[in-house]
Amino acid sequence: MESAIPPHLVTDRTAAPGPRPDWQPPYPSFVARFAPSVTRVAMAYFGVQYRSETEPAVVRAAVADLDAACAGADGPGRVDRAAYVDEAGYRTVVTIAYWDDLARHERWFAEARPMWLRADGFFVEVVRPSTARFETLFSNDRIEGVAHLADTLSGEVREHAYWGGARDRVPLGQRDGLDPGGPPVVVDDGARRVVRGQHNLCLIRSGQDWTDTDGDERRMYLEEVEPVLRAGMDFLRDHGRAIGCYANRYLRVVDADGTDADKSFGMSWWRSLADLDRWAKDHPTHKAIFGQAMKYLSTLGPAARLRLYHEVTVAAAGEQYFEYRGCHPGTGLLGALAVDER
Repeated sequence: MESAIPPHLVTDRTAAPGPRPDWQPPYPSFVARFAPSVTRVAMAYFGVQYRSETEPAVVRAAVADLDAACAGADGPGRVDRAAYVDEAGYRTVVTIAYWDDLARHERWFAEARPMWLRADGFFVEVVRPSTARFETLFSNDRIEGVAHLADTLSGEVREHAYWGGARDRVPLGQRDGLDPGGPPVVVDDGARRVVRGQHNLCLIRSGQDWTDTDGDERRMYLEEVEPVLRAGMDFLRDHGRAIGCYANRYLRVVDADGTDADKSFGMSWWRSLADLDRWAKDHPTHKAIFGQAMKYLSTLGPAARLRLYHEVTVAAAGEQYFEYRGCHPGTGLLGALAVDER
């Protein structure tokens, strides 16, 4: 059994307690292992929203240009695409790009950002955390997201299957309480709004892959588990601000041709990791998700083919960039934050 924290980032733990010394997780989980030479990564979310039944020409052109840029020099090492309909009824398509070389990302982003933000309804949300500021977790050996940039997966790790496990997997959490700073502020200059970052803002991408399920297992997931998960995601979207969730999206992964894949993920911005922890531990919506998931897994046991993962980032203020052009006021962080019109 390994520690979730890689050896080169292990230090004396003074902040949060780890699992008790005799802790044995009830099921296996794994984390992404990055080369020690990788000290920071970039996670960029390129979004566009529209209300028309068909994809507008400006959106098609922007997505095609973004794809071409991603395939070019300094492009990301991994690209995902997903879509959803938000709380205001806008179809939103999000392209997620990951880099493990910050210099390459910054050169690329300087050219791609103005190309992407070409019209109203476009936005960019970026974090560039050090490897001490994020963690991953996988229920199996099928990697997703930022883990595509890692060297390998770990063996089975100890720090999971208990409340507070995410905090124990974030390397910086060994010596830092990861407490939030003052709230972000939206700087408004008309159609363009830029968000000034918040220290220790928390981002989670938490996904499900039911590609390999069939028969009773597929029915059980789609009819019993997924509706409860969706209800929890809708709660965070509509009421999450009261408990520290600034914004939540529940997205369906789409293939290159725009077809829905059998994968989804929740992606949300939180005031702090502590707020995320409290929702996971105490809130009825997450208790319902957890209970249904445990019923599913206990029924199927090792034969379960559902694959689960997440990545959690606690970003410093200087590692964040948010820009929204002509987006509706509930988009991303815009719906939760004060506006500075100076």
